[in-house]
Amino acid sequence: MHLNMLKAKIHRATVTHAELHYEGSIAIDGLLLDASGIREYEQIHAWNINNGKRFVTYALRAEEGSGIISVNGSAAHRAQPGDLIIIAAFVHLNEAEAEKFQPTLVYVKEGNRISHTNRSIPKQMAAA
Repeated sequence: MHLNMLKAKIHRATVTHAELHYEGSIAIDGLLLDASGIREYEQIHAWNINNGKRFVTYALRAEEGSGIISVNGSAAHRAQPGDLIIIAAFVHLNEAEAEKFQPTLVYVKEGNRISHTNRSIPKQMAAA
């Protein structure tokens, strides 16, 4: 049996451009791609925090250090500049691989600069 597991995510990136008539999908600052392990042309899922819209597309490499998160083509209908999005990639693993695997999580701050990285998501606790 194979499991579809979270490989990587870029958490709360700010959309800088929405280019309806540009070829491609989401152009992502190359430093964010490198830190997350997401490869150019890899399928990604994007979840818009502002409007709840979700879409599947692929990653393009933008200039390193540019802070660019450009949602392109038809996906531009799903996000606008200023929106916060989560970008995620998944991997198929067998059960033995899944036991040892931890995703790469990249958190960003203003300007889509890396704030920190992590290998696990904090456990959610019940509200007091």
